[in-house]
Amino acid sequence: MTISLLEQIQDPNDVQQFTIQELESLAKEIRQEIISSVSVTGGHLAPSLGVVELTLAILKVFDPKTDKIVWDVGHQSYAYKILTQGIERFRTLRQLKGMSGFPRLNESKFDHFGVGHSSTSISAALGMAVGRDFSKESSKVLAIIGDGSLTAGMAYEGLNQAGDLDRDLIVILNDNEMSISKNVGALSSFLSRKLSDQRFLRLKEDIKKRLRQVPRIGDELVNYARRSEESLKSFFTPGMLFEAFKFNYLGPIDGHNLRHLTKVLEQIRTLQKPLLIHTLTTKGKGYPPAEANPTRFHGIGCFEPETGQDLKPSKRHPNYSAVFGTTLCQLAHNNPMIVAITAAMPEGTGLNDFEKDFPDRFFDVGICEQHAVTFAAGLASKGYKPVVCIYSTFLQRAYDQVVHDVCLQNLPVIFCLDRSGLVGEDGPTHHGSFDISYLRHIPNITLMAPKDEPELQSLLACAVEHSGPVAIRYPRGSGPGLALSSQPIPVPYNQGEMVRTGSDGLIISYGSCLSPCLEATQSLAEEQILHLSIFNLRFTKPLPVEQLRSLIPEYSYLFIVEENSLLGGVGSAILEFLANEDLLSHLKIKRIGLPDQFIEHGTINELKHMLGLDAEGIKKTILETIGTKKLKP
Repeated sequence: MTISLLEQIQDPNDVQQFTIQELESLAKEIRQEIISSVSVTGGHLAPSLGVVELTLAILKVFDPKTDKIVWDVGHQSYAYKILTQGIERFRTLRQLKGMSGFPRLNESKFDHFGVGHSSTSISAALGMAVGRDFSKESSKVLAIIGDGSLTAGMAYEGLNQAGDLDRDLIVILNDNEMSISKNVGALSSFLSRKLSDQRFLRLKEDIKKRLRQVPRIGDELVNYARRSEESLKSFFTPGMLFEAFKFNYLGPIDGHNLRHLTKVLEQIRTLQKPLLIHTLTTKGKGYPPAEANPTRFHGIGCFEPETGQDLKPSKRHPNYSAVFGTTLCQLAHNNPMIVAITAAMPEGTGLNDFEKDFPDRFFDVGICEQHAVTFAAGLASKGYKPVVCIYSTFLQRAYDQVVHDVCLQNLPVIFCLDRSGLVGEDGPTHHGSFDISYLRHIPNITLMAPKDEPELQSLLACAVEHSGPVAIRYPRGSGPGLALSSQPIPVPYNQGEMVRTGSDGLIISYGSCLSPCLEATQSLAEEQILHLSIFNLRFTKPLPVEQLRSLIPEYSYLFIVEENSLLGGVGSAILEFLANEDLLSHLKIKRIGLPDQFIEHGTINELKHMLGLDAEGIKKTILETIGTKKLKP
């Protein structure tokens, strides 16, 4: 039986022994493996399909055992994971206890830096390069960054210092937007190939030395020669920007031409200066459905590999993102001051319809969360009502802007935090575990969370009416599927609600935790074990203190359930309130939430069960806390 090329790889350095023709065949095998595996596990398909040849070229020339390879975000790393960790391990991608969907330091010795958020690769790689130089090592350091990640300011901060330090650093720009036409790209590729030849580079350095020896005008002649070269390259290529950062720019290069990629990387392998290699790739390369719709296949669930069709049955009701988007459109029709802002996530945050209905009031700022927040603050200062739609984990990147530019000035910016709580297979870099903790202590901000879809509508309407900063958190996926309102009515500000009454204890539930709390208490009641009350908090800041003050003293047992870190979360807020009110002495209190650790990847249901946040876990905790003395015969 013939063994495939991929099965022959026992070590990533085996790639160096393959011919270009064999690498081209290997690229096809890798693509098939990525498509086959991701169709079962879900994941970031299109980005990784686009860099298969680039990955092979890197491993053909560089040694991942000594050279440091840093992937930006990690969406592009699947081919690298296959070649460094093996096929069988890759087939556990994003599964509980399986391979992470992103590079992680503690997962593989070949994952040289953990990632998950964008635009960090250049800064991390520069730090590695400086550390290498301190240690007098001779390894190479590479950062592979996409054109989307290059929209963020942090990438340019890294470029700026890297050029100034003049360290041995290679940045590879994976440009998959095809913004440069093919004919210009081909000519630029030809020029870059010649300009990257070592003989040419040595000749150029020799000429510089000789020019500097010319009395009085030597330096001026060198500067003139440099400007002439840059003008020629910049006329045909986008290299002027990177040359301004003191990088030697090579490209654009066909990112699917293995022979050319390998030759260029071999030519620059021995150079010891900041280099930027600009490659042009096709997102979703080799899989027609992904090439036709790269946005859909950027991050996708299970699908039929032959057709690209989703395997999961269509949802019976819209998810929270869609409910948010629909409601914002309803409110915007009646309020011309509402403006929507997203950071490169219009589809993920449910803003597609808003963009169509209100194109002049919709802004996608790219992967620039800090700018998005301060841009919103500027709009709010002019009387508008900006709604910043962003994933909970990504708002962490703009913390200072939330504090200084929005809350300090008490500006009415609304933060809609999608994917709060556990998000599933994307794991610890994407779980929205901390938003309550990092926002709650900021003065002036209001924090809300809905128990279901209609309450999300009502809280959004309440936020629009409020005169200060507001953050609304809601989870990934669908809620109970309750009917939506065509005219959302604001909930009373700073008011929770009793949703169930019982005499044996009180549960304070926040946000989407209400459903499993209801299921747990219903089971305890049906089994004639316990009858508990449930209070839907709605507001973490400010707390509905008058309601809590009159409600809590009625009970001996208090359970606080949240899908946020227990450190600094809802439970912490209520404990602070109880301490201030001197209401702790008679209470047995148990907090249920996320522990003080980074939560692994797995399905949301698996993770909730593991952490005791599903109905079964909540019921178990209640019984363990109250004990058996309440059991009825």
